[in-house]
Amino acid sequence: MNRKTRAKGKIVRRLGTNIFEQAKYDKLLKKKPSAPGTQTKRRAKISEYGRQLKEKQKLKFAYGLSEKQFVNLFKKAKKLPGQTGHNMLILLEKRLDNVVYRLGLASTRSQARQMVSHGHVVFNGKRHTIPSALVRTGDVIEMKKKESTQKMAREFMTKVSRSLPSWLEFSEDDIKGTVVRDPFREDIPTVANEQSVVEFYSR
Repeated sequence: MNRKTRAKGKIVRRLGTNIFEQAKYDKLLKKKPSAPGTQTKRRAKISEYGRQLKEKQKLKFAYGLSEKQFVNLFKKAKKLPGQTGHNMLILLEKRLDNVVYRLGLASTRSQARQMVSHGHVVFNGKRHTIPSALVRTGDVIEMKKKESTQKMAREFMTKVSRSLPSWLEFSEDDIKGTVVRDPFREDIPTVANEQSVVEFYSR
């Protein structure tokens, strides 16, 4: 996979917000509020293009997509009825790797993506290795019935303190999640201004 790895702490500081939804980055932003390479809290004036680019980068990094993947997802969102920005966020949330993350089976989205890619996740009764697969109402997501996989999932469950979104159900006994409906915009934490992202790609 041709994916560049970057220090998440530097990304968070450069973007000025905790896009990875982890407490340690809130602490980092309090300790080092300025962007890497700067010694002051003052931020240089940013152009409208720069502001839109920054909002796009927030979403792209938060969900771990490449630029090509993000552009394709935006095009798909634009074809759907309704607001393009809302459609884009809903499509991001419905990715299989994000659902594994939202269910509390992984500490981070990158960890969830790796779990799917390595075949630890069973999707509707079948082993699935495509993190970008989109879930639908009624889909069932569970961990492979292997002792080491089950143990790994339970360890993550004890560490994760995120609340379960209302569009998902989860059984801790079976380590099984179910999609009860599509997410609404209000179900999705605001990571970036999605309208700015729409404007960026509509230039």
